[in-house]
Amino acid sequence: MILRRETKQIHVGNVAVGGSSPVSVQSMTNTDTRDVAKTVAQIERLQDAGCEIIRVAVLDTDAAAAIRSIREKICIPLIADIHFDHRLAVAAMENGAQGIRINPGNLGGPEKLAKVVHAARAHRVPIRVGVNSGSIEKDLLKEFGYPSEDNPKSLIESALRNVRLLEEQGFSEIKISIKSSDTLTTISAYQQLSKLTDYPLHIGVTEAGGLIAGTVKSSVALGILLHQGIGDTFRISLTRDPVEEIRVGFELLRSLKIRERGPELISCPTCGRTQIDLFSIAEEVERYVQTMKKRLKVAVMGCVVNGPGEAKEADIGLAGGNGVGIIFKKGELYKKVKEEELLETFLNELKQLEEE
Repeated sequence: MILRRETKQIHVGNVAVGGSSPVSVQSMTNTDTRDVAKTVAQIERLQDAGCEIIRVAVLDTDAAAAIRSIREKICIPLIADIHFDHRLAVAAMENGAQGIRINPGNLGGPEKLAKVVHAARAHRVPIRVGVNSGSIEKDLLKEFGYPSEDNPKSLIESALRNVRLLEEQGFSEIKISIKSSDTLTTISAYQQLSKLTDYPLHIGVTEAGGLIAGTVKSSVALGILLHQGIGDTFRISLTRDPVEEIRVGFELLRSLKIRERGPELISCPTCGRTQIDLFSIAEEVERYVQTMKKRLKVAVMGCVVNGPGEAKEADIGLAGGNGVGIIFKKGELYKKVKEEELLETFLNELKQLEEE
């Protein structure tokens, strides 16, 4: 059983982060925030996949203003990602951002930071102190060195320094992230930071890579941390459609038995007995089950002879070969169809199960 680290609870819109609240899964759009239609369309796809908090880049005042229109059309809390310009942070909150991500030390001094804190307090917006290995202050790098697995201190000290800047303004609705592109450095840094503060932690590996490399690096780092009870919210960072980040995120939580959303998909790795295009079928089924909320075990198997038996614990599954497709439930034959009709028939069965 995983014992969560005790943290202070904050709220990003209607989503609680920290305390006893569920570990939340979030992502970031890769659209131009100023293009409201495209940004909303992407967020809607992310919502369907289960995304619980979304972050958008705020590059200028037009992007900050677009937040108002975007907020009107989406159902999940929106965080504005700000770099350097305190005016954009203030404008984003005035236009409805429900959280901001900043590096307080990079906003131009105490007076400018005070304006951001004043707006955050007025609009009841939490602040994420986000520090990456590439954004550490030069004096900390000189004192502690570049962060590594054995010595992540500069990363930790940068985060705590920036937290203190907010605390000196009397502000405590804070969460912290300290990300590295190195898996072991990320693990070590969060392990040490978790012993020094009770603020909720946003965990992640920054610039993790494409679908395979990014999934592996993020799953190793976040899997270890979450298993140790560290982490209140996270993003799987992939050079990919952000919907893939949500899919990986929930599968990670499912594998640790922390949270389950929708069906669990099991599929065989294929072998010489496979006589159907199982890769394409599995991809289509996986894409569909990501939109489902009912908790089921769904199987996609390549062999009509062994498939049902190997997946007899599945609530529903399919297998095919030699022009014939079968749909089975709990290992027993339920329906036999032509191979070319198998996918469509199976998706209809899933739809009916969801509606029951």
